[in-house]
Amino acid sequence: MNRLEPIARRFAGGRNIHAIRPLGNGLINDTFLVEADGDNFVLQAINDRVFPHPERIAENLTALNRHLGRQTAVEVRLRIPRLLPAADDAQIRDRDSGRVWRALEWITPSESRERLANLSEAGEVGAALGHFHSLCSTLAAETLHDTLPGFHITPEYFRQYQAALAQAPQVPSDPEFASCRRFIADFGAGIHELEQARQRGELVDRVIHGDPKLNNFLFEPNSDRIIGLVDLDTVKPGLVHYDIGDCLRSCCHIPDTNGFDLQRCSAVLEHYLAEAGHFFTAADYRYLYPAIRLIPFELGLRFFTDYLQGNRYFKVDDAGQNLRRALAQFELVRDIERQRDAIEKLIAKLTPTTAS
Repeated sequence: MNRLEPIARRFAGGRNIHAIRPLGNGLINDTFLVEADGDNFVLQAINDRVFPHPERIAENLTALNRHLGRQTAVEVRLRIPRLLPAADDAQIRDRDSGRVWRALEWITPSESRERLANLSEAGEVGAALGHFHSLCSTLAAETLHDTLPGFHITPEYFRQYQAALAQAPQVPSDPEFASCRRFIADFGAGIHELEQARQRGELVDRVIHGDPKLNNFLFEPNSDRIIGLVDLDTVKPGLVHYDIGDCLRSCCHIPDTNGFDLQRCSAVLEHYLAEAGHFFTAADYRYLYPAIRLIPFELGLRFFTDYLQGNRYFKVDDAGQNLRRALAQFELVRDIERQRDAIEKLIAKLTPTTAS
């Protein structure tokens, strides 16, 4: 509290601050809830090793809020947080720590959830992501900054992995290490599938969230209804398939077995396409399975690379945590591959005849 209070006061507009406590479990930024007179707000330190141009995040968020505010033809059913200006700017660099801080609106009453309790919640997540993509489908992707160049570009992550491996990483060459290396080698051409489709013009850039994992959706308390979407640092141009794959990775992962829950997948996709299917092309449907398979692989690849590099990107509790995270994602991919026929039948069922 004492360390952060001078920073929080610069966003508080003269209001009294009563408490500052950690918020969420993000792996990149440090986030706190500031309890103040009137409305509480979120205080966040941006990891500028990950986001070297924090001002671009602010500009994208401002552009997104402006775009949603102009919607008149459709009802906007999702709230996204507004940036709160500091006394001297929208965000500040603290002289003592050198860190960039910003404040965001606290959307309340709301709650985030780490696990889905039922298929109704899964459907709500799909509908919310589809609604977000649908709302953004009329916002030109090229008008936004690329806040994180290379994000979700799997061939680039593979190049970084190869470079890390070539530097003789100081980690044990044990069976788990060998298992990760084998799995990555066996994944083969799938690494390039989405990017090659984009290069051929089969898939096009749209506005994406970039990180639509389950706990970034805000639920109405004691309800299955989603009312908001947060963690918008990675809103940028990209393939909606990145978002779909990441959302399904988060929602359908069964932690106890690292299995893939097909029922949840069905609920998410059905409700997603009910909202966003109007702009889907035949190619968009065709590349759904490759995206579902690729994105957990990509995350596992990133975890393993970070492990090889000494855990410099993701927050860890111990030196082996990123290795365990990688193994879990690769096992999830294995189960997706085992269920490939069922997933593709589901996608075919949801694909309209006009898009076949």
